[in-house]
Amino acid sequence: RVRDAPAPRPWSEHMTQGPGPQTDEALDASPRLFESDLLDKLSRVHHLTPVIINTPIIVGLLFYSLMLNGVPFMLFGLVIGYLAWTLTEYFSHRYLFHTIFPLPFGLGPRFQFLIHGVHHIYPNDPLRLVMPPLLSVPSMLIALTIIRLLFGASFAWPVLAGFMVGYGIYDWVHYWTHYGQPKSDFAKQVKRLHMLHHFRDAEKGFGVHAIWWDYVFGTAYQKGDTPGSKAV
Repeated sequence: RVRDAPAPRPWSEHMTQGPGPQTDEALDASPRLFESDLLDKLSRVHHLTPVIINTPIIVGLLFYSLMLNGVPFMLFGLVIGYLAWTLTEYFSHRYLFHTIFPLPFGLGPRFQFLIHGVHHIYPNDPLRLVMPPLLSVPSMLIALTIIRLLFGASFAWPVLAGFMVGYGIYDWVHYWTHYGQPKSDFAKQVKRLHMLHHFRDAEKGFGVHAIWWDYVFGTAYQKGDTPGSKAV
């Protein structure tokens, strides 16, 4: 059973309430999401877990696709898969994670809270900054099905490898934006944009590592913008 989710509040309240639980406690908290001990444990994951799980799979996919397709097609598939991930990252964040769907039995807010809202309320929870296998494994199986339908059986493997590489970069960058210390100007900009998404305006800045799509689709931050009103 899922624990009750806090009701979403206007984003302006997050910006104006000042010191208190949101800034002093909730930012670093790791709340219990499920009454089941097993499900709650599975909802938390160390940030290196995706790297440990996905790296041998990616290597195996590349080796297999190399035998099937050769180097040029393998590299081409990698690029296609990576670009496909960057679009998935952007559109999922914009239209799936930040939408409260009218689900039956009033489950829309709870669903949104579980997949993303909890991260905005507890943004520095170190065990919920990367996607747990409970979600990533089904997501990759869905991706494989779609990729096979679009590209055929043999070319699907390098495309899937590129998709998983993109996902791995996304997970790593997302964790780093919350806990890393940027050195280069570009790295500082990536972190700044994600922090703006959390603490200024959640209606913009949907690209976590693929920040260029915000400029393409008109959701990049501009000087003089006023904070948005959505809290999730």
